[in-house]
Amino acid sequence: MKYRLMDILACPECKHFPLNLIVIEREEYERKLDIKKPFCELYCSYLGKKIEELKEEAPCDECIRYEIVTGVIYCPNCGRWYPIIKSIPRMLPDKHRRKKEDISFLEKYKDRLPREIVYEGKPYNLSERKQFI
Repeated sequence: MKYRLMDILACPECKHFPLNLIVIEREEYERKLDIKKPFCELYCSYLGKKIEELKEEAPCDECIRYEIVTGVIYCPNCGRWYPIIKSIPRMLPDKHRRKKEDISFLEKYKDRLPREIVYEGKPYNLSERKQFI
């Protein structure tokens, strides 16, 4: 997933924008930017700031080089989290999520994710794992 995707994503449940991005693993590629900066219109997830808040030029040339392989997209409004697995964001509404897969993802990356996602995140978190087992 590219950082710039966060410029258009909103929470499927509550429609909040912008969402927070937690990067666990990313890969770097040799890419050149051939368009006018800033590339994103509303939100620079590479810096975690709204475009209007940037005091310096957006680092689009740097941002475009990275692809997020593993991470989490988090909604600070409703507390929902969405995994990024093999570069694909899995932004499904609650009714289409798979509890077993979500719990497994949290178990695997619990040491690299914020506490509010691991133990308080929706729709599933590790404080519920006793019910799962």
